Amino acid sequence: MRVERIGVGTVCKTRIHIKDGSYIDLWFSPTGRYSYHWERRHIDGTTYRFDNAPHHREVSTFPHHLHCGSDDNVVESRISTDPEIAVAGVLEFVSRRLREG
Repeated sequence: MRVERIGVGTVCKTRIHIKDGSYIDLWFSPTGRYSYHWERRHIDGTTYRFDNAPHHREVSTFPHHLHCGSDDNVVESRISTDPEIAVAGVLEFVSRRLREG
């Protein structure tokens, strides 16, 4: 596992490289917005992203939601609003998925 900081314009995120070749991007804004993105498209075509962008009003946990496997499959997210707890939850989510294969 390798961790790096990536700057994109004025945005800075943390990228965690996973042994299987996938990676997790962690992004937080000063206003409370967040995105925890696990990129696997190059491995098996999937992507997972917990975020609170206010564009899925149909989800009962709005604005918090999870893109589960693809950008089009949007489901409820009960991820913590505390970033430390949320990141631990995301890492557990990834670990569990990797164990399940």
